[in-house]
Amino acid sequence: MRFPIIPLLATALAAATISLRAQPAPVAPKPAAPQDPVWQARLPDFTEAGYDTEVETLIGKFEAATGRKLVPGAKKKVGLKIYADSGPGMATPVPLVKAVIAALERRGFDSKNIFLVGLNALRLRMTGYLPSLVSGQTPFNGHPVYVLESNRYYDPVWFYDSPLPQRFDPIFAEQRTPENGGVKGVSDNSSKDEDRKSFLATPLFLDADFWINLPVYTDHPTLGVNGALVNATLWNASNTARFFRSPANAPAAVAEMSAIPELRQTWVCTIASLEHFQFIGGPFFNSLYTSSEPVLWLSNDPVMLDALARDRINALRKKGGFEPIDEDIRTLEFAETLGVGSTHTKQAKIIQVD
Repeated sequence: MRFPIIPLLATALAAATISLRAQPAPVAPKPAAPQDPVWQARLPDFTEAGYDTEVETLIGKFEAATGRKLVPGAKKKVGLKIYADSGPGMATPVPLVKAVIAALERRGFDSKNIFLVGLNALRLRMTGYLPSLVSGQTPFNGHPVYVLESNRYYDPVWFYDSPLPQRFDPIFAEQRTPENGGVKGVSDNSSKDEDRKSFLATPLFLDADFWINLPVYTDHPTLGVNGALVNATLWNASNTARFFRSPANAPAAVAEMSAIPELRQTWVCTIASLEHFQFIGGPFFNSLYTSSEPVLWLSNDPVMLDALARDRINALRKKGGFEPIDEDIRTLEFAETLGVGSTHTKQAKIIQVD
């Protein structure tokens, strides 16, 4: 299924460009749309036991408020989109993932039907999600781990289409075939039309009853905030390096991909821990610029979670004498324009769960 450029966002991009050149008369702000709440818990510690209690409580509150039970459906499977691409020190905490798995098993899912999705095999191995090459051990025995860069989990029918071909980025210019690990239906002699496509990882929205996003927060020079939206989109598809050539291309792609109906319908919520997050120098891990709070969030609004994280990142940057995230990076605002969520953190409905 083809997902083309969304005209509404194209209009928003044009308006953003114009606003840089002229200063129109101020207008009254639009009334804020109803917002999904953010359930927030304070972690007693960062152990598996500490996470287990709070994850169970947050999911219980979410189920009670929304009426949606996180139980097996027709497909009997659930996916967890983890983040490991900043390497050790800045990956989805293993105790958090184990706590989410335990909560899902209590709701009737078999261990073998709870699968993890990550991008890069080396980083997944370095962060403990794939078995160690030395010991062969992993905390996730019995749970399938799908590595997207193996190109085994893309479908040529499902792709995001944009006019930025892969050939613009020489580092990622090599085309792959099914024989060497590429996408079935995409050959070495790929056309310009194929270069425009970013294939979507289908297990999350075709193979599972639903999926949960488990991001980690860092800043990003092109995206502003590397968090819930990015983990669900650019780190969940092929041929996305082409978007990083300008601060306009990647934010637009993130917003448009996050608004894909099939992805949104099965994306039940995001659970984000602030056990560790990075406020400058990201997405590459740098321990000098990291912070930690014993806070755990759950929400169906990824834009709000990213906006709350951006506020924290900017506060830490200001405290350290750094400039805030560039206001011209409009990732969250574009996603808000497409109805994915809200950026109005001052109006956030945060429900403290004790």
